[in-house]
Amino acid sequence: MPARALIIAVAALAALCSARPAAAERLVASLSMHRVLITSNFTGTELVLFGTVERDAASVARRGDYDIVVTVTGPRQNLVTRRKERVLGLWVNTGSRTFVEVPAYLATLATKPLANIAGVETLRRLQLGPGYVLLPQRIGPDLADVVPEDPYRAAFLRLKNSHGLYYESAKAVTFLTPTLFRTTIPLPAESPVGTYEVDVKLFADGTMIARTTSAFEIVKVGFEQFVVTAAREYGFFYGLGTAAMALMTGFLASIVFRRD
Repeated sequence: MPARALIIAVAALAALCSARPAAAERLVASLSMHRVLITSNFTGTELVLFGTVERDAASVARRGDYDIVVTVTGPRQNLVTRRKERVLGLWVNTGSRTFVEVPAYLATLATKPLANIAGVETLRRLQLGPGYVLLPQRIGPDLADVVPEDPYRAAFLRLKNSHGLYYESAKAVTFLTPTLFRTTIPLPAESPVGTYEVDVKLFADGTMIARTTSAFEIVKVGFEQFVVTAAREYGFFYGLGTAAMALMTGFLASIVFRRD
């Protein structure tokens, strides 16, 4: 009986393999650089992403064209959004909300509007675009995302957009040939240091059929890196040095602007 059961299992597995659909397309992508150096005169830059859709004789025919969605996610941070109200003629903070482990940078680049690429459920499940990305907030003892109309969430997205740190473009990815595509990733001067993940998704007929990932890193070099390292690893001496520099600057200013 065990031998007979093994034969039946092997036959069933062979039938299952023969019934599998044709092999899907494969994505290959590459970045123009994997390390961005920040110096004192850094004003922002752009990275170029090239990719291609590899097909073989077994790939199925598609009714429509391919679509690409590129999501670039920066290092995660805890950020606070505050609400200000006018009280007795003064603007004061009347409330705040902490966003926990949210991307400090988020770029969504696509061949066309996301609503024309996939359905709402697919966009929500894959968290494509700022409107569907999870932004957990600490509300009392709880930690959860909220509805898109939440004023703190809307203010958070508005601030990120104004600084160029959350970016969405519906026509940023261009197909140079039916299978070769290109896009640029904008990095503003305020881009935080750390590792950035690049997630490239291929869609056809409203369904994601392939996916590939890459990454790049933003680092500080030169005097900026020296200051960051000193502040992090030698905090006490860094504080003493900063205080001494402030005193020296004040002393020199008193001499320069002294009136006899």
